[in-house]
Parts: sequence; structure tokens; C-alpha cells
Amino acid sequence: MKNTNRYAWVVVGLLWVVALLNYMDRQMLSTMKPAMQIDIHELQSATNFGYLMAIFLWIYGFMSPVSGIIADKFNRKWLIVGSLFVWSLVTYLMGYATTFNQIYWLRALMGVSEALYIPAGLSLIADFHSSKTRSLAIGIHMTGLYMGQALGGFGATIADKFSWQATFHSFGIVGVVYAFVLVFFLREKKASENVSMDDEIKMKVKPSIFKGFAILFTNISFWIILFYFAVPSLPGWAAKNWLPTLFAQNLDIPMATAGPLSTITIAFSSFVGVIFGGILSDRWVQKNIKGRIYTSAIGLALTIPSLLFLGFGHSLFHVLGAALCFGLGFGMFDANNMPILCQFVSSKYRATAYGLMNMTGVFFGAFITDLLGKSSDAGHLGQDFAMLAGIVCIALFVQLYFLRPVVNDFADA
Repeated sequence: MKNTNRYAWVVVGLLWVVALLNYMDRQMLSTMKPAMQIDIHELQSATNFGYLMAIFLWIYGFMSPVSGIIADKFNRKWLIVGSLFVWSLVTYLMGYATTFNQIYWLRALMGVSEALYIPAGLSLIADFHSSKTRSLAIGIHMTGLYMGQALGGFGATIADKFSWQATFHSFGIVGVVYAFVLVFFLREKKASENVSMDDEIKMKVKPSIFKGFAILFTNISFWIILFYFAVPSLPGWAAKNWLPTLFAQNLDIPMATAGPLSTITIAFSSFVGVIFGGILSDRWVQKNIKGRIYTSAIGLALTIPSLLFLGFGHSLFHVLGAALCFGLGFGMFDANNMPILCQFVSSKYRATAYGLMNMTGVFFGAFITDLLGKSSDAGHLGQDFAMLAGIVCIALFVQLYFLRPVVNDFADA
């Protein structure tokens, strides 16, 4: 038992690096545009560059539920290893691209391969950890995503010192090598660990795709989780894609200053939020079955005034303070999505369920990114940012009123 508990944290550590590489490899392209457009002239067009961003999001979104189904039916270790190997190889091959079409199709392939990771990785961590440590484990894993997003910004720095081709090659090789490390050290959760003989027999029977969808879509609680996950994705993606612009506009500072100020602020506060939210949730749920719901709700509640101050604030104190509060709240929310899902969905369908949640969140993100682009051109980005606080209030009410778990770890036949 002690060895199993210890290895549960080894899994978190191993997958933390995968999460970092996942976000770092996807983020690099956006930071290296100036260097790449010298050699690939089509990238001088903002429209063409937008196509590269969009193809990844659309394929990633559509693939998320498919990857969840695959993770629920096959060995997650090999799915994670294969996913990491393919997207790292794609990153490496980008360094050899000489045309826009080559970059475009490689970016599309990256969307497929990266989508395979998150449902498999989170469900594997959730299975290895009990209700006493699940939120903290998920939260620590999420910090890898934030760290990868931050490190992706240094792609431009490396490209400036060497070349954009060398940057893609370097990060791609790191991922390929690490995939081989996982072959030796990562393992799948065995059905026989911590379960009875009857449960082991049940777990060996892989559910059909249609049965999984039927169980999820007839589960009212899953629809509620899907809704309250999707709605906060609107301000989440808004902050990710438009916060630097909002900082620049509201504080009247150059983008060179606004960019690092906004991203570092959000990354730091989100890092604190997922750790704090994970610890609080794991302790609270031992005393109150709705502890995870309440922890997540506190996080969502913190984002509401934050969005108002981000939208209407024009002093460094207001805007920076709001960004710190938003990151802290969103981190608390982020750390508890999979653990809350575990209270309502069997382990046999969790990857499928999270894949559907991921797809919905990405599509909501694509919608709000486009909408706020038009809003920025019209000159009322701050106002529309603040209006997002209203729909978060609705999600908060739905979450608190309708989600009523009865167990810490849901299981069914």
C-alpha cells in the first residue's frame, strides 16, 4: 500500500513534465511569428497566422471527446507515450518547414496528438489518487500547464539568439527523449489495486462507446458540470488571449510591457490558486461531501469582481490586483474540475466525460476570442470583459444549487 501511495505521486511528477511540454510546444508558434515570417512570407499576413491558430483549436476541440473515448477503452500509458512522441516529432519537423502549407498541416497534426493527452493524463492521476489527495494531485499537474505556457514565451528569445528552426528542433528532441523515459517509468493503474475481486472483474469489461455516451448524457449532474465548466471557459480564454491588450489599453502602456506583466501575473496567481485550492478541497471534502463544490465555487466567486475591475479599472493597483485575484480564483476552479467529476461519473467513463468537457471549453474559447477581437476593434474591450462577470454569476448559482454529490468516488456496475 505504501509503495502504491508513493507511486501515485511519481505519476504526478512524470505527467507534470508532459503537461509542461504539451503547453510549451503549442505556445511557441505564437511567440516566434516575427522570426518565422522572414523565411515564410505568408506568415506576414495576420489572417494566415490566424488560420494556424484556428486549425489547432478546432481539431483539438473535435478530437477531445474522441481521445476521451480512446483513453477509457485502451491502455493510458501507451496513449500518453504515443501522444507525446507524435507531437514532439511534429515540433521537431516544424523546424524543417519551408512553406505555409507545411506549417499548417503540421499544426493540424499537433492538434490531434495533443488532444489525446489531457483526458488520459487526468483520469490516470484521478485513478491513482484517493479523495484525500485527488485535488492536490490534479492541481500540481495543472501547474505544469501554466509553466509550459510561460516557458513557451521564451521561444522567441531562443529564436533570436539562434534560429526559429533550431528552437523547434531543440524542444522537439526533448519531448521525443522524454517519451522513452515514460516507457520505463510510467505504468497504467491495475484493476486489482485497492478493489475487490468482483470489482476487478467488472473493470476488465471495457464499456461500449454508445453505452458510455448514454450513461453520461442521461446523467443530469454531468450536464450541470458541462455547463459550469464551459461558462468559466469564456473569461478563462479571454484572459489567455486578450489580457495583454486589455492591460495596454486600460493602463496606457506599450504592449512590450503589458504582455509580460499580464502573463506573469496570471501564471503566478494561478499557480498559487491550484495548490491552495487542491489542499483546501482535499481537506474540506473529508468533513463535508460538498467540499470540492464549495472550493470550486469560492474560486469562481473570486473571478466575478476581478472581471469587473479588469474591465473598468484604469490604475495599476486595480488592474494588477484584479488579475492576481482572477488567477487565484481560476486556479482554485481548475484544480477541482476532474475531482468533482469523480463524484458523479464512474472511472470507466471519466476520460470520455473530460474529453467532452474539454471540447466544450475549447469551442467556447474560440467563440469568445473572436468576439473580443471585434470588441477590441470597436473600442469597448474593457466593457465586454466586465460583462463576462454576469454569466459567471449564473454558472456559480447553478453549481451551488444543483450539484449535490452523495459520494467522494462514484462507481457503478
